[in-house]
This record gives sequence, C-alpha cells and structure tokens, in this order.
Amino acid sequence: MSHTQSLSDTIIALSTPPGTGAIAVIRLSGPNCIQWTAENLRKPKLLEAESHTAHFGLFRNPEGEVLDEVVTTVFKNPSSYTRQDVVEISAHASDWIIEQIIQRYLQQGARYAEPGEFTFRAYMNGQLDLSQAEAVADLIAAESQEAHRLALHQLRGGFSREIDHLRQQLIDFASLIELELDFGEEDVEFADREQLAQTVTHILSLIQQLIDSFQWGNAVKKGISTVIAGRPNAGKSTLLNALLKEDRAIVSEIAGTTRDTIEESIVLDGIPFRLIDTAGLRDAADTIEAMGVKKTYEKIQSSAIVLFLFDLSSTSPDQLKADIAEFRDQNYHIIVLANKTDQLSAPELSAHQKAIGDIPILPLSAQFGQGIESLIQSLIQFARDSQQQAGSAIVTNSRHHAALTRAHEDLQRVLEGLQTGITGDFVAMDIRQALYHLGSITGEITTDDLLGNIFSNFCIGK
Repeated sequence: MSHTQSLSDTIIALSTPPGTGAIAVIRLSGPNCIQWTAENLRKPKLLEAESHTAHFGLFRNPEGEVLDEVVTTVFKNPSSYTRQDVVEISAHASDWIIEQIIQRYLQQGARYAEPGEFTFRAYMNGQLDLSQAEAVADLIAAESQEAHRLALHQLRGGFSREIDHLRQQLIDFASLIELELDFGEEDVEFADREQLAQTVTHILSLIQQLIDSFQWGNAVKKGISTVIAGRPNAGKSTLLNALLKEDRAIVSEIAGTTRDTIEESIVLDGIPFRLIDTAGLRDAADTIEAMGVKKTYEKIQSSAIVLFLFDLSSTSPDQLKADIAEFRDQNYHIIVLANKTDQLSAPELSAHQKAIGDIPILPLSAQFGQGIESLIQSLIQFARDSQQQAGSAIVTNSRHHAALTRAHEDLQRVLEGLQTGITGDFVAMDIRQALYHLGSITGEITTDDLLGNIFSNFCIGK
C-alpha cells in the first residue's frame, strides 16, 4: 500500500468477487461519494438522506441513458466502516454494467482503491486498531468455526484489551522511573524496585501465556497438523480416505505406494485438521523412496499430532515396541492405532498393548470404517484440551507472536537489571523497548513499511 495517496480522495472498488452472479456490490468511501451518486441517480435528495438508509434508483450515464436499476445504501461519517461517507451500490452482476458504473465515478474524480484501503482508512480514522484491522483479513479467510471465532474475538477488540492492559501497567512504572531521571542529581527513588520486579514477573508470565497460545492459534488458522505415520502397507492411505470419506489417496497392495506426502483438510466439530499421509517408515530401496521417508520424518517433527498406524496381523508386539520407541518424548501428541482388527481377536491386541505400556491403542479397521468414530473423538478431545490450555486471549498472527517474543526478551532484561541493581536509565530504556514492541501490535507505534506489508495482503474492496 502506497501511503502517498491522500485519505481525502474518494476511492472505489468492486467488493464482491468478480464473475457470474445475481448482485455485485460496488463500494465508495470519501467526501464526494454521496454527491456524485446523487448526480448519477438524478436524486438530489440523497444528500439529505439519513445514514444507513437504502434507496432504489436508475443509474444513468452523462448522456442520460439508464445503465441499471440499483439499490444504493448510504453510510454517513462518522457512522461508517471507514468513518468517512460511504456508499454501497448493489447492481446486477454483469461485467459490462460494473465496468460502466466504475468508469462513471472515475470520470467524476474517484480513483481505484488499493488492496485493503477501506480497512486502512478505518484504522487511520480510529475505527479499528491495527490488530483489529488484521482480524478483518483473518475473518474473510476463516474456513472453520474455530478460526471464525478467534478472528471475531480479535476484531471485537478482545486481544487489544489484553495488550492495552499490559502496556498500561508498564507505562505507570516507566513514568515513575522517568521522574527519577528528571531529578537526576537529587538521588530520589519514586519507583519501588521490589514492587516493579513483582509487576514485571507478573507481566512476563502473562506474555508467556500469549506466546504459548500461538501454537493453538496458528494451528486453528492453518489446520492442526496431523501426520499419519507407520510402516509400509499398514493402511495409512486407507485411513486417510476413511477420515475424508472419499478416495483421495491411491490404495494398493504394493508396499511403499505413497512416496511423497499427501495433504488434505478436514473440519471436525468446527476445528480444522490438516491430515498428512506420508511415505512408509522403513529402509528405502531407492533414492526417490529415501527422499519420501526423509520428508516423512520432517513432517512428523513439525506436527501437532501423530497417528501411528500398525498392521495388527503382521506386526509383533516387540516390533511395535521398537517402532514406538522412536516416537516417545517428543513435542507432538501420539495416538497409536491397531489396523485390521477385523482379522484378529482381542487377546492379540492386549499383547501389543502390554508391549508399549502407557500409550493406549485404539483398535480400528480402516477398510471397513470400524473405530473411525472413536479416533475422531480422540482428535476433537486433543483439540479441546489444547484450546483450554491456550486460554481466552489467543495469538493467531505471526507478527504479533514475534512482537510479544521481543517484548518478553526486553522485560527479561528489566528483571535481570533490577536484580543486579542496575541504574534507572537502563531500566527505563528496556521498559521503553518493551512498550514499543507491545505498541506495534495494536498500532500505537507504526512505520509505513509495516502498514504497507499488512494492508497489501488484503483483497481489493476491503
């Protein structure tokens, strides 16, 4: 986004997706949008219309020819999304009509809006702070109930209030230390160092909670990474298809059919999961297979959940114990699945359970769909437990996560400085740095580069 453009220009964009449809919405924001619309509809009374009212009219070109029957909705400043006058024109979704209407406004002096420029104006005019503006893009991109809930919470200012509360506590103490520095030579101490250390410790724990919540927030945004792993021909692709209820992966009797990873998305109880079917874990026979197995291990290391599938009919308890040993004491959650249980009896499964001890084995038959519902409930339960651990304010944005991490480092230095009796000017400097990083989240502190980077990722018309 170029910030050389004036905020007082009247901007225009098509806000609905291009293509065949019944209605297209063309959106304008700026000081002239109502005046120009009144001229195009030949409705001078539109200038006196109340905010949030809709008006039927005939949209005409300068020669007086009717281009379309439209419904125009008027939003008057400051009661609009951008806190400027806003007009939304609902026209018939013909590419030719849309183009003619937009061209008419361009002739009158409007200009095309840049990506995210309506939301940028909402931010610049104080309607939204920066983290709320970013939540608008997340809300548009939300593909699951949980992603929608988190984006809406952020849009409504839930996350911003947490950050403002943390900043205010720091500002109160920083001002006392700054006051001490003003008195410099008089050796007075306004800020109780012990109390400051307690406050900083408390804020550090709150920031750490937010940093930790990013694991859940990011997972919801992108889908909880769930790797299906196991030996070749254990039935991984059959399990993927059973979960998706579709034949997406190639299923064959030949060991090592999946040489690369296959990724698919599924939403369970409003929570998105990214299912990753991987190459079988074994000594690879050729270079391509070796690359597939290497990729499998990389996917496993970066996943949140590993579904380890083994063929109960061809895997001994000792073999299973050796395989599972590789997966213990890792950052991911492991669910062990005994496949093809339709072919064997319960005592054989108990021998495998005894071999691996503390990790419960879920029995299933991927081919016949037995045990799939129990597996789905286990996945949902893991997600709900993770959600509870994350708390109410959840970080979903990697920029916010980076800023919180830097603020945490700054405050760690403040705490160390207080414990070693460092002078007030150094303490103040580190607190100022922490305030800077926290302020960059909500937009108290911004740069043109930062704003350009954020708003350039928006769709045009928003």
